[in-house]
Amino acid sequence: MKKRDFLKTSSLALGAAMLPLSFWSCNKGAQVVRTAHIGVGNMGFEDLKAIASHPKVVVTALCDVDQHYLKTAHALFPEAQIFQDYRRMFETMADQIDAVVVSTPDHTHAPASLLAMEHDKAVYCQKPLSHYVSESREMRSVARKKGLVTQMGIQVHSFYDYKLATMLVQGGIIGKVRKVIAWSNKNWGYDGPVPEGADPVPASLDWNLWLGTSQERPYKEGYYHPGNWRKLMDYGCATLGDMGVHIFDTPYAALELDVPNTITNHCRPTNGYGYPERNSVHYTFEGTPYTTADFEWWWFDGEAGPKISDELRLPTGEALPEQGAMFIGEDGRRLLLPHFMQLPKLIVEGAYTDYDIKAYDTEETLGEAIRDYARESPKHYHEFIESCLGNGNCSADFDYAARLTETILLGVIAGRFPGQVLHYDKASSAFTAQEANAFLQGNHRSF
Repeated sequence: MKKRDFLKTSSLALGAAMLPLSFWSCNKGAQVVRTAHIGVGNMGFEDLKAIASHPKVVVTALCDVDQHYLKTAHALFPEAQIFQDYRRMFETMADQIDAVVVSTPDHTHAPASLLAMEHDKAVYCQKPLSHYVSESREMRSVARKKGLVTQMGIQVHSFYDYKLATMLVQGGIIGKVRKVIAWSNKNWGYDGPVPEGADPVPASLDWNLWLGTSQERPYKEGYYHPGNWRKLMDYGCATLGDMGVHIFDTPYAALELDVPNTITNHCRPTNGYGYPERNSVHYTFEGTPYTTADFEWWWFDGEAGPKISDELRLPTGEALPEQGAMFIGEDGRRLLLPHFMQLPKLIVEGAYTDYDIKAYDTEETLGEAIRDYARESPKHYHEFIESCLGNGNCSADFDYAARLTETILLGVIAGRFPGQVLHYDKASSAFTAQEANAFLQGNHRSF
């Protein structure tokens, strides 16, 4: 925030201590939303800028375990207080915060978000919602009990193309859906050995705080912070937990799916350290009004992409997009949803076929088909801020996000038992295979 913009809100901030917190947070008529940001490097920096682009946001606190990222963010918002430990941030200034943005590695999502919700703060948390199924269920439960505004960071959820795809599918453009095939050619897996030895921790980094509730491990350059943690079981959730959340989101929401009944991951044997570089995950779900009774879902990841079958073959021999999803109707019609910022493509009898968007968007709610990420991305963030101000609701709140995340994480867990069909009871949140239940929750360390 520029100094002149901060001064516009300073008179409001001066009166904050004299007003009940509920006046400021998540209530219609509030003048500003004071935000705290946990994790401000890389994606966290983008989240920070997008949230702050809303005219009623005052960035109040910045927190990161790496002083390098903290310094960069603080230069942009010099009036904000800075911290390396989010626990100290809440101890110091909880009464000056209305909403918290969590943009840390996956293993820190739940600990930071739950502490924020314990302080009755609205929370925007990056995807996936949590590192463990038990955590996402707890996050949903706490948000429900406290009635908090929440949003998971899946920006494309609010994009034109994805909302259009939902309208088309629910409008019956391909009839009832019998199968979804989704894929990403990204490789957030690691098939190599566990690194040996230790390297000096960078001076800017508090390694203990980065590890957080995960178990102690020596720092090794190039393996954890800042980028490769997604590949490793203790910190990330692999390609499925990264791009899978984005790519699952629209089919999952459009078909109104719940948590799956069975999950099977075809991959290499687990090594207990890194996720497999290639996964083929098969899910079965209970049918919904938009699916056949025998509906199934396949996910493929890895650099080679999925094997081309008749169900994935595109007209005129066109190559598949590097990431996307294919809806397959019971009568053979298909809908291709590339990832991302491309319109869904209808395929009938092996040929692309035009469709009339207005026939499905009958109330003309879609708005402009923006093709500029910088312009469209803030929608999802601003929806969260508007909800904090009492203007509408979040479309990816923790109630929805927890179910989607649970579905994703069950596929990740199945990678520890390659080729084994895991049967899951969503009511009790338990596998029939007892050995798999150990991975539904973590062994959290005090730090």
